Amino acid sequence: MEKRLSREQKKEQAVVDIINQMFVIAGHEVTFNDIKDRKDNWFMEWTMTIAQAEEWKQWGIAYLRKNLRTNKVTAEKNMMWFCMQWGLKYSDYKI
Repeated sequence: MEKRLSREQKKEQAVVDIINQMFVIAGHEVTFNDIKDRKDNWFMEWTMTIAQAEEWKQWGIAYLRKNLRTNKVTAEKNMMWFCMQWGLKYSDYKI
């Protein structure tokens, strides 16, 4: 029988899973393990489209609601923070 993860362990796993999914959706062969020890602005090396970012946000919201049992508003806020802190730059953003 598998040991259940604590709430803190679930949060740590969520960071890994959400960042890994960001790279999958953006089409990059990079994982959390590739960037976890980097202190530079690694998120500026790769890009994703606005549509990919929206897909990632929706995936993340569903993930957080299911795995951390957060409500929709909290999951949306958490994904906004993910995007600000670790989101890749947009390749098709026009100023």
